[in-house]
Amino acid sequence: MDGTALFVTVASIFIAQMNDIPLNAGSYATVVLTSTAASIASASVPSAALVLMMIVLSAIHAPVQDVSLLWAIDWFVDRCRTTNNMLGDAYGAAVVAALSKKDSWPWMR
Repeated sequence: MDGTALFVTVASIFIAQMNDIPLNAGSYATVVLTSTAASIASASVPSAALVLMMIVLSAIHAPVQDVSLLWAIDWFVDRCRTTNNMLGDAYGAAVVAALSKKDSWPWMR
């Protein structure tokens, strides 16, 4: 989820800048909120972020056909997103384990 939200946000802003679409603070907030909501609801299939990006681009009135420009690099970026998601989950589990160590059962220590 973390990697997908980051990718969709950055790629949507890139496409808007590439097409000379001015973005104000409201547009940036729309991109961030829509990207986060879409990544939470995303399916865990390869290249699902490209479909989610069309939702974000339509929210800021950017051309959705420019998503095809990112198709060539998505196979590599998908691996980076997966690594980011895995590291976020691992760090979260480590923090929970460290904070709950004194509250655990004796056999778990």
